[in-house]
Amino acid sequence: MLSDVMKNFQLVKEFRNVGYFETEHHKRIFQELRMAIRQGKLIAVSGIVGSGKTTTLRKIRNTLSEENEIIVAKSLSVEKARVTLSTLIIALFYDLSTEKELKIPTQAEKKERKLQELIKKRKKPVALFIDEAHDLHGKTLIGLKRLIEMVQDCGGTLSVVLAGHPKLKNDLRRSSLEEIGSRTTVFDLDGVAASKREFIEWLLQKCSKSGTDIQSIITDEAVDLLAEHLLTPLQIEHHLTLAFEAAYLVGESPVSATVVESILAKDIDGLEQKLTRHGYNIKTLATTVNVQPKVIRSFLRGKLSPGQTQEIQIEMLAAGIPL
Repeated sequence: MLSDVMKNFQLVKEFRNVGYFETEHHKRIFQELRMAIRQGKLIAVSGIVGSGKTTTLRKIRNTLSEENEIIVAKSLSVEKARVTLSTLIIALFYDLSTEKELKIPTQAEKKERKLQELIKKRKKPVALFIDEAHDLHGKTLIGLKRLIEMVQDCGGTLSVVLAGHPKLKNDLRRSSLEEIGSRTTVFDLDGVAASKREFIEWLLQKCSKSGTDIQSIITDEAVDLLAEHLLTPLQIEHHLTLAFEAAYLVGESPVSATVVESILAKDIDGLEQKLTRHGYNIKTLATTVNVQPKVIRSFLRGKLSPGQTQEIQIEMLAAGIPL
């Protein structure tokens, strides 16, 4: 956001990365996650794009690190589709080792035995966090289950926390992943779904000059409109920025509902947008329902015959994909 816009509306911070907004839902998830992590489980945290998965997991990791009862490890690999079990084992070595010069065996058997020794030496449960886990290959997910069992064989405790779009949860339900899906504890993160207005007000208070009357910079009607049409913290932060910038350009203060209406995308609740938020692009959808990408494009544009449309809808619903 431009500095002139911020000054005009008495804003001292941008809306992104302001802090951690905790709802009752977040508190429940947090407590349940902590308990599951201590038990040595495979855990999945599922939430749509922008729901705050990364922020929530960062809060949990920081809290666990401060309590110092559980060793926290994290996979930093960016290209999750290329991540293998070997990559994740290396991540564990880096976060568990206290040696100045870490030497990781290259031979698989030696590497795994060395990891067992390292975990026994640290004498604490270990939690490995993996973000964007919806992109992990099925073989890697199955390997993680076996990795947990390998650690249990040496008397240690390892939990793996996977965070990803709802696609991750749906993939774990597939028959091909039954081996791990039935053993995975799944948590659904709904972000600020039940507290959108409270989140907007908190965000405005955090980002405006101390003592600022929020109604002097944005009307109640504008806030209500944002809460009605937006779903996630990411959407809210983005559209608040757009609303203040648009109001500044037309010389309007406070920001009105009319301005908010002008910056809301007309297709914000469209099917393609909804599917994308759940982790399904055209290529992924085509693979899931076993059709060509061009068929999915025609489906999204409403250009298929009623019979074809119904067939795809049935396949999508069976896979847990929202419509």
